[in-house]
Amino acid sequence: MKITANNPDRNSWLKVEENSDFPIQNIPFGVFLSDDNITTIGTRIGEYAIDLAVLHQLNYFEGIPLTDDIFMQDSLNDFISCGKTTWRLIRNRIADIFDTENSKLKDNKKHRKKAIYNIKDIEMLLPVDIGDYTDFYSSKEHATNVGTMFRDPDNALLPNWLHIPVGYHGRSSSIVVSGTKIRRPKGQTLPNGESQPIFGPSKLVDFELEMGFITTAANKLGKSISINEAEDQIFGMVLLNDWSARDIQKWEYVPLGPFLAKNFASTISPWIVTMDALDPFRTKGPEQDPKPLEYLQQDGENSYDINLQVAIKPKKQEEKVVSNSNFKYMYWTMNQQLAHHTVNGCNVRSGDLYGSGTISGPTKDSYGSMLELTWKGTNPIQMSDGTERKFINNGDTVILRGHCKNDKVRIGFGECKGRIRKAK
Repeated sequence: MKITANNPDRNSWLKVEENSDFPIQNIPFGVFLSDDNITTIGTRIGEYAIDLAVLHQLNYFEGIPLTDDIFMQDSLNDFISCGKTTWRLIRNRIADIFDTENSKLKDNKKHRKKAIYNIKDIEMLLPVDIGDYTDFYSSKEHATNVGTMFRDPDNALLPNWLHIPVGYHGRSSSIVVSGTKIRRPKGQTLPNGESQPIFGPSKLVDFELEMGFITTAANKLGKSISINEAEDQIFGMVLLNDWSARDIQKWEYVPLGPFLAKNFASTISPWIVTMDALDPFRTKGPEQDPKPLEYLQQDGENSYDINLQVAIKPKKQEEKVVSNSNFKYMYWTMNQQLAHHTVNGCNVRSGDLYGSGTISGPTKDSYGSMLELTWKGTNPIQMSDGTERKFINNGDTVILRGHCKNDKVRIGFGECKGRIRKAK
């Protein structure tokens, strides 16, 4: 089925500003609370949120097999379970409804009033009920930087890294939507030169620039998802800030990995951009050497050219851009991550979230964490107000942004932001 929603020549009768992240070619999906205090599933064009439950009730999706309440949910899980054919049918229909050539809704003032909100008048909610969360470690540059800092620079990558997409199971209950304030975590740390740990607030809170992908209910327990099947099981992507407490992490991560250093919070952007919308921005990832084992081998353009940016905004001050990176730097692709995740028969479910791992590029200004940008705090970054940052201070807001762009269209993710509050 053709993706007609992606037609770069389409224009919407809703006003869309130049360089908006949300032109009619995007049509992301999210969950929001309306000014009538009703939770609904919707999409976004320009600065307008569109209530898909209302459009469904008014028969704008006639001919597409949907349950009556599919968009009257507090999460996208059921819709995601409908599968790729339904996702594509709905995106194509929404694009048709809001196309300048279609006056059906445009000329119906009563219907417009029911279905369309100004983005300022709604509250975005967590888009999916996340049953499970897996965080990968798939940026070669990031893994090399961390290995160089904490181990042997000549053997920065562990022996398994070039053979498998390394990952760990994170905590889904503490994943929050953009705009949620983050409490500085407490835990055990081992001060330099000491032999006994102390307890207190983390002094080294960091961001991690990541992207996340969300799956449908793809397989039953005991059945693998092949590398060729993986792509059809991925609904879409979000920006992801996997907050980290580096001092807590340093003390606890051996031998089983991070725990309290990671599970206090992770932030995602509210709009899920579908893989269909990102299709025009496919690109090849880095050359993989040695060649992966057969179950991880793939050909063609399996990565995406997504420009990424991180800014830090101190309280009552202007923001400072600290990193400009790109998703295409990732060594392991989403398809490889999902194939590896399930090769042992692990079942994945609708709404499950998978983090890419910190995304770092080849240059110092493209690193995806303060740990790397300041090189363990030895090279502080100066903020717009003249103060310096080694890590994230109380009152600082970290803002992640991402978009794809070619000569015809720009598809973006909006913002993923969170402000650090002092520890209780």
